[in-house]
Amino acid sequence: MSLNDLLTAEAILPSMKVNSKKQALQELSEKAAQISGIAAREIFDALLQRERLGSTGVGNGIAIPHGKLAKAGRIFGVFARLERPIDYEALDGGPVDLMFLLIAPESAGADHLKALARTARILRDPGVTAKLRATRDASALFTMLTQSPSSQHAA
Repeated sequence: MSLNDLLTAEAILPSMKVNSKKQALQELSEKAAQISGIAAREIFDALLQRERLGSTGVGNGIAIPHGKLAKAGRIFGVFARLERPIDYEALDGGPVDLMFLLIAPESAGADHLKALARTARILRDPGVTAKLRATRDASALFTMLTQSPSSQHAA
């Protein structure tokens, strides 16, 4: 599974302006709603429910908020590059400026975990994250995420 399977060009927010974790999750939910047709509130509620279990801020300025929804027809993602880093209660205590939202059907099982692992593997690459942080061009961000060398290997 590559990020090509999860992302569309419309699912890129190249310079999201938010001041808080809650606001960031709301913005991502709105974009996910446009892509999926699922109500933004349902997506937001699923994300908040997951965050109550522990922060999805994985460190190094990266967060991978995720949730499962019965109405989701497939696993999909939304990527956001934040204008300025926000406090996200990340595992390393640092602020977050790159976010990759993942939504999966409740029936996704192992595929949901594979999508999470694939996303984390790509965003763990300092070369990839440096390039992502350096551009505000949505199509360039999409290409970087879907064409990065590590996105081509099977999960």
